[in-house]
Formats: sequence, C-alpha cells, structure tokens
Amino acid sequence: MPLGIHPGICPGGGGGHGQTGAGYGRECGAGRIPGWSGSGSVGLGLTWPQIHDPVYPNLYFLFQDLFGIEISALKLVNSFGLLVALAFVAASALLRRELQRKEQEGRLEAMESKVWVGKPQGPMAWASSALLGFVLGWKVLWLLINASDLFQGSGPPQQHLFSGEGYPLLGLVGAVALGLLRRKEDLKQRLEKPEEKTVAVHPWERTGTITMVAAIGGVVGAKFFHLLEYPDELVAFFREPSLQSFLGGLTIYGGLIVGGLAVAAYARRVRIPFLHLADATAPGLILAYGIGRMGCQISGDGDWGIPNPNPKPDWLSWAPDWVWSYSFPNNVNAVYGPRPAGYTGKLITENDPWPIFEGFGTYLDPGVYPTSFYETLMATVIFAFLWSMRKRWAAPGFLFGVYLMFNGVERFFIEKIRVNAEMNWLGLMFTQAELISTLTFLGGLALTIWVSRRSKG
Repeated sequence: MPLGIHPGICPGGGGGHGQTGAGYGRECGAGRIPGWSGSGSVGLGLTWPQIHDPVYPNLYFLFQDLFGIEISALKLVNSFGLLVALAFVAASALLRRELQRKEQEGRLEAMESKVWVGKPQGPMAWASSALLGFVLGWKVLWLLINASDLFQGSGPPQQHLFSGEGYPLLGLVGAVALGLLRRKEDLKQRLEKPEEKTVAVHPWERTGTITMVAAIGGVVGAKFFHLLEYPDELVAFFREPSLQSFLGGLTIYGGLIVGGLAVAAYARRVRIPFLHLADATAPGLILAYGIGRMGCQISGDGDWGIPNPNPKPDWLSWAPDWVWSYSFPNNVNAVYGPRPAGYTGKLITENDPWPIFEGFGTYLDPGVYPTSFYETLMATVIFAFLWSMRKRWAAPGFLFGVYLMFNGVERFFIEKIRVNAEMNWLGLMFTQAELISTLTFLGGLALTIWVSRRSKG
C-alpha cells in the first residue's frame, strides 16, 4: 500500500513535520482517554467485553495502554515488524518439524558433505565479532540508557539507529571483548593438523539457511513488486532516499514468488527434492501469512479495505463493531486528509472514543473493511486444513498445489473489498494481486492434476 503522509497539524495549533511511512508527523499531547470498541452479544445473554480498539503502532503504546507501563525503548519495536519476525519463526519451526517427519518416513535422506575440523577461523571471524561488540557498546547501550530522553517528540525512534550518536568508548570496549572471546574459542577448537571429514547433513539441519534465503528473497521480491505497482515511489526514493522509504511498502506476492525461486535454487544446490520441500513449507507459509496480516491489523499499516459506512448486519450482532467496519485509530501511517479510495484521515480529539498516541493520533472516516483481520481468520482455517491433511496426501507436490489454490482463491476474493491500485489492460480493470492470485490458483490446479496423474501412472 502507498504510505500515508501526515501534514503535521495538531489540535490547538501545534505543528510538526510531515513524514512518510514511519507514522511520526506531528508532536501533540499524548492525552489518554478511555476508548472503547463496540460490544455485542454472543448468545445466551453473553456479551463481548468492552476493550480498547486493538491498534498499536509499536510495543510502547501497547504496554502503556494495556498495562500502564511506559518503557521508552519499546518505541523501537514496531508491531508489524515484530509480527513479521514471529511469522518467520513459526514457519521455520513447522518446516523443521515437517522435514524431520519426512526423513523418518524415508521420503528424504541425509546428504554427505565435507567439512574441515580444527581449521583456523582467521582474522575475518574475529573482526566480525569485534564489529558486533562495537555496535552493541556504541549504539545499543546508548539507546537503552537514553531511551526516555531520545524517544520524545515527533521524530521517529528509528532515526537514532542510523545517526552518528552513541558511546564510542563503550563500543571499543565491546569490540575488544567480543573479538578476544572469538579468538579464544578459535584457538580452543584448532587442531595441530586440521582434518577434512565427511559428515551426514540432514535436510532439517538446513532449516535456518532455508529460512534466511526465503527472507532475503522475500523482502527483495516484495519491494520489487510493490514498485511495479506504485512506480512513483521509486522516483520519490531517489529524490529523498531513506531506509524507511526503502523498507516501507511491500507486496506479499512478490515476496512469495522471488522467495520461492530463491529457495528452489538453494534446494537444488543442496540436493533436497523441491516438491517434498514445497509440501513441507506449505502449512507454515499460510500460517506465517496469517500472522503477518495480524501485524497489519494491529499496527494499521494501510492494508485495509474500502470504506464501509453500512450498518452492521443483524447476523453479525455477536461480534465487536470493528469486525464489520473499522476506523484504525492511531494507525502507524498516521494517514491524514482525503484519500482516493473514499475515506479521509482525521485527527483524534478528546471527544472521540479513542486514546491519542503521540506522533500518530488519526483515524479513518468512514470506517473501512478490516481485511487484514479477515485474512488472518482465513489463513488460520486454511492452515488447520492443510496441517490435518499433510499425512494423507503423500504424493510429493500435491499439498503445495492445494496450498496455491487456497491462497489464490482467498486473495482474489478479498481484493474485491481491498484498497489497491488498478491496472488497465484492453479495457479490463484489475489489481496486480487479482492477476497473480488467478495465476496462482491455476498453477496450483495444474500442479495437483499433474501430481495425481503421475502418482497413478
């Protein structure tokens, strides 16, 4: 999604400076007032508890709002980024488990690999540890010690990560300490005569590398496809380059395509059958997608739907109001002003039913479909189904084909109520995601048919 821009207008005439993506566009009082979401019955006379609308740009506001605890350093931990990291952890854990199961069933086997035992690591290894120690002492300690003073006002906390500020002396101490520790470990494991041995490397032992390859390829692909959809952002980046503008704005299908190709190339190099690997990744992929969308919902990163001013239907009376239409108060992009999709970002005032988070403090009017929440639910259901069927569908590639079909159907229909840029081809209007989701479904269908015929033949 294109990043929102906040013009820096505060109630009562305060001002600030506009930023894109980081969500810090103004400096306003963080006056906190009770903010309640709607309640609804769940049958048998029960009702939902009345709680704050669940949008927290970073962990600082979550802890402040829910527990009354203020830890300034938590402003560095964005809600969306944390959930994406947890998504990778979950997918990696499931992949490891599935690779172990497939090896136990005899579908995968360990590969022999030659390694050196007792060989010196060398100065480069020491230098990498020293560099890590320097960063920890120079920057990390400085951020933790000065967090309460640094993270006040309208500037994004991330700006301090890439400044020249810090504790150089503590950085040198950290560099020497970790460098010497690495050297000590190096000397301890050395042999007088290093030996080259042949060892068995199990597929599940490569889980960490597979995850890293998928992450790098995924980020590159997600950014590339986003720029294809919004080329104006590429021009804006070259005019005013920043890390925030580079990392902001990612397209999930680009990540899946490029990340998948990168993993396929790695699997071929280490001789892991790709279809078995694809089946092993399928449940984790859809679960990770759902967790990532949860991050979109909690942070309000712009992956929401079209305006929904319609009253909540009776059949949904048991659910909180935000399940039907949501204003995303305090969204991380601090969206302000009218948007082409038909909603307007407005400033939260003390008369509104939400707290005002410093540096954010806007909401959408009218409310929009919380599509990220819907996708989290659908991804959870798809994951449960794939996980329950993974042992029954033994033909390699079939489970992954079904995953592709579910993924395509889910994304195609959610696009009908999502905000995305449309493309025009011979008079046909469609979004990039609609095109790719259609191809994804057809690719999954073709794969399942091919696998079924292959297993019967």
